[in-house]
Amino acid sequence: MGIFRPLKGRDLALHAAAITFYGGIAVVPVALLAIWAASLIAGADGMRALAMPAIEALPDRIGADRAAAGLLAAGLGLTPGLALAALLPATFYGEGLRRAFVSVAGPRESLAGWRGRVLLLPIVVASPGLLAATLACVPFAARLFDQGGWARFGGIVVSFAAVWVALTPVLIWVYRGLAPGRSPGWVRTVLVGSFTAANLSGFLHGFILFCALPLDLGLPFGGLDMVGGVVAVGLWLYLFHVIVLAGFAATRSGSRHAPPANTPEPGSTPEPAATTTPADAAQPAGEQSSTTPVPRAETASRAAAA
Repeated sequence: MGIFRPLKGRDLALHAAAITFYGGIAVVPVALLAIWAASLIAGADGMRALAMPAIEALPDRIGADRAAAGLLAAGLGLTPGLALAALLPATFYGEGLRRAFVSVAGPRESLAGWRGRVLLLPIVVASPGLLAATLACVPFAARLFDQGGWARFGGIVVSFAAVWVALTPVLIWVYRGLAPGRSPGWVRTVLVGSFTAANLSGFLHGFILFCALPLDLGLPFGGLDMVGGVVAVGLWLYLFHVIVLAGFAATRSGSRHAPPANTPEPGSTPEPAATTTPADAAQPAGEQSSTTPVPRAETASRAAAA
């Protein structure tokens, strides 16, 4: 499709896997910083009151509720020194996004990693407010869900909308501020960012439903449920970033900075072009240059006759 033209000829799976690697390093530090900063505003007890309904709503099949409870406790227990130490790995996510965007469709640049880290800081600063606003909608959605019937559907809609609204400004900044090259227009960025955020919100709720299914995730790994759970989360992050890259391509599909479809990947070796010798280039069309040498005897006889 035309809107995904910047991804043509690119290894989308490889780029999504690269962002997932950086995201795996950054996801826990970002969450810890968001919880810690939000607790500075709402207080530790207020943050627990906001987070507990969401934690209780998580399925316990693979220990998602226990992991979220441990993350909350660790975030509330951060000190300013630990928060500063968590800031460095948290910014790895910006580096991964920036490097992938440069490789897919952006102009080549130096210090792409550090630029991505610095440009991620606005998202880190805004994350406490976005997290608190999202968690504030969870109790209302949970009450609707517990009522059953159409009210349960309303609870799903409220939860979906809360995550959608929280992710939309994040993706707008990622596609316009963090991405390299000339920024796309505001209308295109807002529309694509909002649409991508809606897809990610639905994908997130689908993952929560997947975690509630009676599946033995440790079966392919010799019964090690923890390994199966980590692999499931990694696979979810990978598919999450495939959607993010598709949204980025949609914002840049009409940009004059988008590379042609046959542009080779950075680091690849293009095929050498066919070369012609100067003699062939000067040869008139329709004639062929002879490569057969003239015998010496025939040359001497011609000279004597002359």
